[in-house]
Amino acid sequence: MAHFDENAKPFSEQWLDDRLGVRTLKRVLATEYWIPKDINFLWAMGMLLAITFGILIITGIFLLMYYKPDTALAFDSVNYTIMQEVGFGWLFRHMHGVAASVVFLLIYIHMFTGIYYGSYKRGREMIWLSGMLLFVTFSAEAFSGYMLPWGQMSYWAGMVITNIFELGSLEFTGLVEWIRGDYVPGDAFLTRFFMLHVFLLPLAIIGVIVLHFGTLRIPHVNNQEGEEIDFDAEAQKYLDGDTKNAKVIRFEWDFLSKDIMVLGFFLLFFFYLVFFHYEFALDPVNFDPADGLKTPPHIYPEWYFLWSYEILRPFDKDIGLMAFGFAQGIFLALPFLDRSPNTKPAHKRGLFFIWFWLMVIDLIVLSVMGKVPPVEPFGSIGYYAAMSFFALWIALPIITMMEKKVK
Repeated sequence: MAHFDENAKPFSEQWLDDRLGVRTLKRVLATEYWIPKDINFLWAMGMLLAITFGILIITGIFLLMYYKPDTALAFDSVNYTIMQEVGFGWLFRHMHGVAASVVFLLIYIHMFTGIYYGSYKRGREMIWLSGMLLFVTFSAEAFSGYMLPWGQMSYWAGMVITNIFELGSLEFTGLVEWIRGDYVPGDAFLTRFFMLHVFLLPLAIIGVIVLHFGTLRIPHVNNQEGEEIDFDAEAQKYLDGDTKNAKVIRFEWDFLSKDIMVLGFFLLFFFYLVFFHYEFALDPVNFDPADGLKTPPHIYPEWYFLWSYEILRPFDKDIGLMAFGFAQGIFLALPFLDRSPNTKPAHKRGLFFIWFWLMVIDLIVLSVMGKVPPVEPFGSIGYYAAMSFFALWIALPIITMMEKKVK
């Protein structure tokens, strides 16, 4: 009589496991990937970012079917073919545009959650650095996508941003022309940014996402109290059935169920924007065809770049360029500028708590000032907000060195 093994896996699963180590991969990434129990909904931002990136990929594929990367055809392919002639083309464009803005809202929440809870300290530096690399690649992806509708703001924003590569008084005009493929943005410029947007940068983002998830595996996710958890001991408690006293939970399905609940609320918010307030993600100036002979009265980037744009704007060419470079790179240095011995939330760290909220307020002021024309009093407010940004980063190592160990 044949013996029946109730623990035996189906043939197809066994076949894949023997060749790809599917069960091992699942154990490493899900069933034995332990998450601190003491976390809140802010830790779901990574999952929301992955879902939003998926929405961008899927909607981008549909838009790619009808978009024409040609200066004579691009504007009409977006605003007439996709928006008016293709069935549900308007929906895919709205979803893509809203997702492109919402992804930066999630990035900023994720980023400042990490700063507030010290998730870049004590062996977690690579988590922060890979996350900031994701911010850079998403920024490049967003900028390249902003060029594709070939409206007025696409053209002139492309002109202004590529001019940065002149590097001030060095006047590397040859480098700018090489990037554009011409003296001014044209067919070569549009085709190059189309290639970056639909192929090269998405591949880079996927690679950095894999790196970012990989960096989370060894030091593990931080928690609300900054407590150092013995994950092996706490995981053993969980596996022994003491789930109440264990300080960790499985990623699958304990933590994932919380992620899915937050995802449900996020999708309600996302589709509310798509159907009722999509205009916030579509600049009205960009509904005018690109015209190299007609400069818009006020050129500005999308909202998620406004703070760094405003840091550049109050200064002359060379100082402005250095200020812009400082603003782009300084967040990368955060794990090395914070000299505190504490891996605790900001509200337990005295002066750092004040520093954190001053930084958030300053970035909001810079973003608001970046949207309005540089006339008084807005010009002065923007200047002092930019100077405050530099002062806060200079002060960070000093105030964190003075910080006492918190138990």
